[in-house]
Amino acid sequence: MGFIVTFLILLVFWIFISGQLDWWHLSWGVLSCALIAYISHDLLFKDIRSKGKVKEVINFIKYIPWLLYQIIRANIHIAYLVLHPKMPQLIDPHIIKFKTKLKKELALVTFANSITLTPGTITVLIEDGYFYVHAIDKIVAEALPGEMENRIYVLYMEE
Repeated sequence: MGFIVTFLILLVFWIFISGQLDWWHLSWGVLSCALIAYISHDLLFKDIRSKGKVKEVINFIKYIPWLLYQIIRANIHIAYLVLHPKMPQLIDPHIIKFKTKLKKELALVTFANSITLTPGTITVLIEDGYFYVHAIDKIVAEALPGEMENRIYVLYMEE
């Protein structure tokens, strides 16, 4: 079951990103997604048969569109910074440190990757429950940990 869910997530993402629906590209996408799902299906869903894991999968699928929306918003913010005539004054890069309430390893990895996928931020280190994140400006830094951490907290049912 974990293989099928992983395969479907990858395939939908591949179709969304590639935009190619002809047989040649689609067949390569199916083969690639099947290979990756075979290799890594147990990373996301170790024991998908339990009731909690099914809810976790559903929550993860709901999280992906929200994350994509955040990535688009962050891209617009970065474009604004780069194209603004006062760019040197607007960009204020620094490393922020914050304590996370997440405990599960997969939740920590999902959070770190979500931060890094969002333009303007890079997770530098996770150590002893603290995240060290490079942020491009004050606006981006103030948004962390914020809603992203809360959504991942609910996603992995850490309550």
